[in-house]
Amino acid sequence: MNKPPEKSRPQLDPEKYAALRAEAKAPYKGLRKFFYIAFAASGFVGALVFLAQLAAGKDVTTALPNLALQIGVVALMIFLFRLENK
Repeated sequence: MNKPPEKSRPQLDPEKYAALRAEAKAPYKGLRKFFYIAFAASGFVGALVFLAQLAAGKDVTTALPNLALQIGVVALMIFLFRLENK
């Protein structure tokens, strides 16, 4: 009997294979990092706005909790970004 010809697999270079394995282990890692950075930047800008309102003495009762919230958002995004890099 004749053996059917074996199909040879195309060889991937090791760098490409490693990148594909990393993407399979943690899909959309780059996208998540982008969103962490974008939300942290947004929180930072918001914190600056509320800090300026506090410095001007304008609506202190509402600006202070909003400033705390913005700082919390920035802290959360930094935590998630660091967690993603482990």
